Amino acid sequence: MVFDVQKIRADFPILKRTVNGHPLVYLDNAATSQKPQVVIDAIVDYYSNYNSNIHRGVHTLSQEATDAYETARQKLQKHFNIQHAHEVIFTAGTTHGINLVANGFSEILKKGDEIIVSALEHHSNIVPWQMLCERTGAILKVIPMDVDGTLIFSEYEKLLSEKTKLVFVNHVSNALGTINPIEKIIEKAHEKGAAVLIDGAQACSHIKPDLQKLEVDFYVASAHKMCGPTGVGVLYMKESWGKTLPPYQGGGEMIKEVTFAKTTYADMPHKFEAGTPNICGGIAFGVAIDYLNRISFSAIETYEDSLLAYATEQLSAIEGLTIYGTGAAKTGVVSFNIDGIHPYDIGTIIDKLGIAVRTGHHCAQPIMDFYKIPGTVRASFAFYNTFEEIDVLVAAVIKAKQMLT
Repeated sequence: MVFDVQKIRADFPILKRTVNGHPLVYLDNAATSQKPQVVIDAIVDYYSNYNSNIHRGVHTLSQEATDAYETARQKLQKHFNIQHAHEVIFTAGTTHGINLVANGFSEILKKGDEIIVSALEHHSNIVPWQMLCERTGAILKVIPMDVDGTLIFSEYEKLLSEKTKLVFVNHVSNALGTINPIEKIIEKAHEKGAAVLIDGAQACSHIKPDLQKLEVDFYVASAHKMCGPTGVGVLYMKESWGKTLPPYQGGGEMIKEVTFAKTTYADMPHKFEAGTPNICGGIAFGVAIDYLNRISFSAIETYEDSLLAYATEQLSAIEGLTIYGTGAAKTGVVSFNIDGIHPYDIGTIIDKLGIAVRTGHHCAQPIMDFYKIPGTVRASFAFYNTFEEIDVLVAAVIKAKQMLT
């Protein structure tokens, strides 16, 4: 497929709107991506034509909804190259998936065990593990970061020991765009017998991970950052762990047999999918996966890399502007500040010019503490952004700087 950004932009109805009298320039893709018409249509189609609860229903609507939902699971299996469809667990999103795993390990870890996170994590991949340590007496250790926003791998190796039971690292930093060396991180952890969870929320709109090749134990992602709807995500759980970990929630669907004397649990994936799921969301997630693959991830990566290089060059030319996260391996995120100006003030002014960026600590406060800053302005790119939009951003940042100094 020839990469035609204007043709792709036509698939996204929201990109046609204006904000404050200006054409929308949407550069907040690290927070959530926009949705193509095919995904919106899939949501409308479900609620208009075959809305029904899934599994066990003998009537036609239930069978149609079940087939569509389970087909979406198979699409995720194929996309991530997962060996078994039952290793694909639908969740409410990345945070839900992480908490599901943390809850399971609360019955496995014991006092003195060690778990490792990185300094680049989103709060969703920090707080659940802190809570887990409080419940179990396990010890949390942190892989330190360097000034360029990359992890210090040699320090990670020093942290690993026979006491290490779990390692949790994001695939890509949401605050800086840094791509972590997860292949090496997984390999070193497994040498010590530790399990690994990778937070792929920020990666999966840019990179197509091969989970069998990675040999990771758990991988989590959210649909809403992959052109899908909010409120649905995926947890890959290696089959061996699915047999080991206890259910996260009790209720319908996750049972094999219930009596007042004893309940037995269903096999994967239903063991971890209690209650009525986000059926429409799961189906639309599958449609979003199809859409992204039609464009092709190799084309997406190539185009977004060129956007990142251009934005980095143009923003770096602004006097007094500092970019945070300058490692060689990055996705389309430029996180920056201008000397003497609070990032919130810049974000507020450029919003008046129709530009959507994110300001603050991006749920990664330890990163901001490392740099001794209150937060950053974060411009994050998707395959439907253009070089012209970056020019608009740069002009707006210059204007904001002039107004605020």
